Formats: sequence, C-alpha cells, structure tokens
Amino acid sequence: MHVEQLRDYCIAKKGVTEHFPFDEVTLVFKVMGKMFALTGLDRWEKGEEKINLKCDPEKSEELRAEYESINPGFHMNKKHWNTITLNLDVPDSLVRELIDHSYDLVVKGLTKKLKEELKSL
Repeated sequence: MHVEQLRDYCIAKKGVTEHFPFDEVTLVFKVMGKMFALTGLDRWEKGEEKINLKCDPEKSEELRAEYESINPGFHMNKKHWNTITLNLDVPDSLVRELIDHSYDLVVKGLTKKLKEELKSL
C-alpha cells in the first residue's frame, strides 16, 4: 500500500477531513473532528510506512500476537491504539479492515448530535 492509496481510502469515508495539527509532517484523519488515523509523512519518505489506528483493546492484543508488524501505538494510548508497519506481514485487505474498525469505533463514540450530523452528510 502506498501513502496515496492510504490517503484515498481514509478521505473517502463519510465525514472525514485531513489535518496537520501537530506539525507539518503528521497527517491526521478525523471523522467529525475526532481522530481515527494518523501517519508520519516524513517516515514514509524514509521507507518507514506506518499508520496509527484506534482498536478495541481485546482485538489489539490478538492482532499484536498474530502479526509482528502490529505494535502498541507509538506516542498514543497503547491500550486503544496500534501502530501498523505496512507492506510487511499485514495484508492490505486487513489494513483496510483496521482503518474501517478505527473509523467505526470513533463514530460509535460520537455524541448523538455529531452522529446525526454525520448521517445527514
């Protein structure tokens, strides 16, 4: 998976915007203002193709045990976030599933008002 494919997949989701809230190289994807994915563009340029995604804690443990390239979230709450190194042992199809899972977890946690706004988009 290339960074353009990752971006295209994330930005195509309903209610998603992209931002650089931390610095000029950390691309953050938000749904209704809440972060569900982030990646360091400078790392991609160095060949370190990684993405941080929110994940159910139990599922995180299972994924980390099964895949060498899924680890606790770098600079994130390690219980709720994973860092996935792409293009190694995690198939692109699973990466897309995990992006969907992260997006869904964030949407589930939105306020009723934001959920209604998202529905109306």
